[in-house]
Amino acid sequence: MLDRARSRRAGGAGQPSLGLVPTMGGLHAGHAELARVARNGNDVVVVSIFVNPLQFGDQGDLDRYPRTLDEDLRLLGGCGVDVVFAPSVEDMYPGGEPLVRVGAGRMGEVLEGASRPGHFDGMLTVVAKLLNLGLPGTAAHYRAYFGEKDAQQLALIRRMVLDLNVPVRIEGVPIVRDADGLALSSRNRFLGADERRAALVLSRVLRTLRERALDGRPLDLAAARAEIAGEDGVELDYLEVVDPSSFTPPAPAHEGRTGADPVLAVVAARVGTVRLIDNTFLPGVA
Repeated sequence: MLDRARSRRAGGAGQPSLGLVPTMGGLHAGHAELARVARNGNDVVVVSIFVNPLQFGDQGDLDRYPRTLDEDLRLLGGCGVDVVFAPSVEDMYPGGEPLVRVGAGRMGEVLEGASRPGHFDGMLTVVAKLLNLGLPGTAAHYRAYFGEKDAQQLALIRRMVLDLNVPVRIEGVPIVRDADGLALSSRNRFLGADERRAALVLSRVLRTLRERALDGRPLDLAAARAEIAGEDGVELDYLEVVDPSSFTPPAPAHEGRTGADPVLAVVAARVGTVRLIDNTFLPGVA
């Protein structure tokens, strides 16, 4: 465990601020960016690494998930992280699988939730445990950082914190992409060269949708879906435009939403055996 906790205090007085970065390991530059953002805003930064079995519906997927603790520690060592918390399954669930879990409700039953039943209940349960383990006092001193690539996950965590009065500020960190546009993911390592080239259709279609929105042109989701589905080796799960806070269809501009309010285009597809997700904000869609 990397542990360099120090008793730094903002301005030399008051309660130190804590930044928590929950991860499942298999870390990459996107996770490093989360750690750096947390480092810039807090006195103490903790990164957790835990492959949570509750959020995997497929045992094979759980078994395949990358476990690269030594590499992860080396990456975090250059990010100014103070503590790495890497518990075992027994540490997190000492009584076995929990009988009481956090339910994602209707918001967790659509899109990713429909494709991966139970995933968000397992995710929220472990995030709630991690947040409670780190609670230092008040939200003014406690922040948790999540990547915006997992947009529905981030929205659900924000809603959980609001609905359950958890004293923590949830901070979203923008998607980090490779030079070719592919959103960084721990699963990208499983893509072959041809599959990686095929996967670029996701970011390409999202970029086109954003350009159309900026130009005030119709989005034409049907054409966008057809482009993804027509890429060899790519099986489209969904491509939708949603309200970023509720993941429901956005209200028309004349029904409580202004034309300037951003919406979110979200996409999921399987490339070979690898399931990938991505998203982009679409500003000013009427």
